[in-house]
Amino acid sequence: MRREEFIQKADEKLKMIRIEHDYTQDKMAAILGISKKTLVQIEKGRSSLGWPGAVTLCTIFKDSEVLEMTFGGQPQDIILTLAFDGYERSYERTMGGKVWWKDLESKGEYKIQQNIISQHYRILDGEDRRISSSFDYEYIKKRLQEL
Repeated sequence: MRREEFIQKADEKLKMIRIEHDYTQDKMAAILGISKKTLVQIEKGRSSLGWPGAVTLCTIFKDSEVLEMTFGGQPQDIILTLAFDGYERSYERTMGGKVWWKDLESKGEYKIQQNIISQHYRILDGEDRRISSSFDYEYIKKRLQEL
């Protein structure tokens, strides 16, 4: 996934997220910090949230079922992976990939998983904590060998 694809998916789901939360266009525009006119144009497919707007939408509504179904879980990992090439950070425990992830390979206590929707990769440790994530499988494989 590239930023453009992420933005496009956010644009396409904006109206569904607004409806999911039972917000008027006025209320949703105020939450996102855009004009109602801009919101209407985005919902009609004539304009775009752009990167900052897509990140804002996905951050504010991170628990949205619409976003979860669109991105295969909460979108924050995808945002960080797109923002930083080869994102490295120790996270809290994940659920271990029970729903949106498939195991690809492992080395000792570490395993590589791929998200079945966004197709990005991550490395989890033996306690299911995220060690690294990227859209570049070769980078993830190299990181696994270094661990």
